[in-house]
Amino acid sequence: MSYLTEEQRQRLREIAQSIVAPGKGILAADESTGTIGKRFANINVENEEENRRKYRQLLFTTDKSQNISSCLGGVILFHETLYQKDDNGKPFVELLKENGINPGIKVDKGVQPLHGTNGEGTTQGLDGLGERCAQYAKDGCTFAKWRCVIKINTALGVPTDVAIQENAQVLARYASICQANGLVPIVEPEILIDGTHNLKTSLRVTERVLACVYKTLIDHHVYLEGTLLKPNMVTPGQSCTERATAEEIALATVTALRRTVPAAVPGITFLSGGQSEQEATANLSAMNKVDLLRPWALSFSYGRALQASVLKAWGGKDGNIAAAQKVLLHRARMNSLATQGKYENEEAGAAAAESLFVANHQY
Repeated sequence: MSYLTEEQRQRLREIAQSIVAPGKGILAADESTGTIGKRFANINVENEEENRRKYRQLLFTTDKSQNISSCLGGVILFHETLYQKDDNGKPFVELLKENGINPGIKVDKGVQPLHGTNGEGTTQGLDGLGERCAQYAKDGCTFAKWRCVIKINTALGVPTDVAIQENAQVLARYASICQANGLVPIVEPEILIDGTHNLKTSLRVTERVLACVYKTLIDHHVYLEGTLLKPNMVTPGQSCTERATAEEIALATVTALRRTVPAAVPGITFLSGGQSEQEATANLSAMNKVDLLRPWALSFSYGRALQASVLKAWGGKDGNIAAAQKVLLHRARMNSLATQGKYENEEAGAAAAESLFVANHQY
């Protein structure tokens, strides 16, 4: 059963496929004003609108000389950024579309405590979502993103079924509303890497979460061919003493996906989740080398893992823009290679090898 016309379904399907076309992924540039402020503080840049505009312009104009569009199928924007323009007065949305990049928008309103649980949460923003999605589609967006957060704490019995089911319901309602308004929904059930849990525990919880999410999406008649998934990679907790290799992470992650994600889903765009830039790239490449059938494109939707080195290279100085764009292009190309399983270990630059972990990360 579907509440969409065949024409609507075809458009959603084509958008989703274009975002994860061979060699392409997503740049997540949807940091909230507060979050971008924390990033700016690390490079001594004041968190004001003009600086935010200049930084996002740096990201979006890289293509003028470097052809980054061969690596990016989409960019996720924050509300403020969607309506900003470059120095010549051209809207960022138009700039992206001219380069063949889909503009997307974050539509959730943040994680809130889920009362009756031990520190678990749910995501708010469903009220008025239909009207917001209709307006965003009118203003040029082709896809949207909504993040839910799941925690692992085996000592406390977390995650609970209540939290998993609540977040699956929220994601399904969001996805259905997006599709009704012509936007491809990126479904993001992020399992945080905070904790001491091992790889096996992460695998078990990831399977529980994704199985519930897809059962619920189907219950809500969401058209899977017109969606994308943005999950965590299956990794040990940040404080776990048993570390895992890229090959072990890849095998566990692809195993979890094969057991839970229908083949109808066009692509899986991983979040980096606080891994270093090089770890996120190496793990993605290893997944695309695993000797298992993978019916979906395995790609990236990285924020910190595409931007950390860029921010340091820029440092808020106009004279550093070209150097920062060169860094962005390099990281985008490395991840493009990873989507094809062709990434080889690069020389470890200080910034690219640096951990990007932030406890209980918020956008």
